[in-house]
Amino acid sequence: MAATPPVCDFGWQAVDGILPGVDGNEHQISEIAGPGGLVVAFICNHCPYVKAVIDRIVDDAKKLEPYGVGFVAICSNDADAYPADSFDRMREFAKAHGFPFAYLHDADQSIARAYNAACTPDFFGFNADLKLQYRGRLDAARLDQPEPGTRRDLLEAMIAIARTGEGPREQVPSMGCSIKWKEAA
Repeated sequence: MAATPPVCDFGWQAVDGILPGVDGNEHQISEIAGPGGLVVAFICNHCPYVKAVIDRIVDDAKKLEPYGVGFVAICSNDADAYPADSFDRMREFAKAHGFPFAYLHDADQSIARAYNAACTPDFFGFNADLKLQYRGRLDAARLDQPEPGTRRDLLEAMIAIARTGEGPREQVPSMGCSIKWKEAA
């Protein structure tokens, strides 16, 4: 089922946490930030929305490096109900797509809940002070292959944030599969 996150809550402080990465290390979210900011992307392995754009996500993360923007992806889906999103499958997915960023497992879903993550993919763009400045789509192509000249919303917003500390006032929300929440105990 498709889900759409709420609009950007400008100035909201990034929630920090330490999560295991597919590289075998623990990662603190705040330490991934660069001098130009941080992108926190909630993704998963099985979602058709993520699969359609994953190579563009990887490309944008690489293009943001020279601007000092850190990038982290987090999978928070219930891996018991969705085995394709298990930690082992996350490793395979990251390797297959050559992730240049940490891919973290939020097994207890506490980070996704703290961020109020709604879908995969769901992008949060923070400035150098880890204040939210962007919560929108990757680009105007969505599931399609982008035509030349297609607006690259996340990339353009994060470059502006790295330069000025502020994101665009008009943002188009991301759209994707809903986060697969665990049933309440």
